[in-house]
Amino acid sequence: MNKNRFLVCCSLLVVSCFACQQNYTPKPHTYYRIDFPEKEYRTYNNSICPFTFEYPVYGTLAHIIQPTPDSCWFNINFPKYRGTIHLTYRKIEGNFDQHFENHWKLIYSKLAQKADDIIQHSYIIPEKNVYGTLFDIKGDAASSVQFFVTDSVKNILRGALYFTVKPNYDSLAPVVAFFREDIDNIMKTTKWK
Repeated sequence: MNKNRFLVCCSLLVVSCFACQQNYTPKPHTYYRIDFPEKEYRTYNNSICPFTFEYPVYGTLAHIIQPTPDSCWFNINFPKYRGTIHLTYRKIEGNFDQHFENHWKLIYSKLAQKADDIIQHSYIIPEKNVYGTLFDIKGDAASSVQFFVTDSVKNILRGALYFTVKPNYDSLAPVVAFFREDIDNIMKTTKWK
């Protein structure tokens, strides 16, 4: 009788070890679904700042300091996405090269340290007297998009897209692509007064 019990117990043990075996496949790491609004724009037209452009209606405009005819500092905030487009206008008074040098230095000395690649896109709209460059910054840099537009004589508008989250290029890529279209629109609709 003990022999039969022993065989039954051993059989149950072997069956239980192999019967419940499953192939476990871990779920991949995912990100939250992001719903974007429809593209719609309104015109920025401050009586003091010597330019206009179109910016998204889902962004809120906030002046950082009181605008003057020589400089305008303001942000377009996107609280739902924790993003901001920082904009700075400067009137160029004989130091055109210095403004460009400062802009290039910021991008290629500070942002390039964390960037995997920096891709430049030129904007030339002669009928509006608008010339500029957009910089797509790939990698985990603090800013993913930087740009400037100018009339190449006396006006320059510079901008940068930042998020208040730790830079992670993969997770931010869809959001950056969405707001990059808005930056593209700002550049293309800029008009000097």
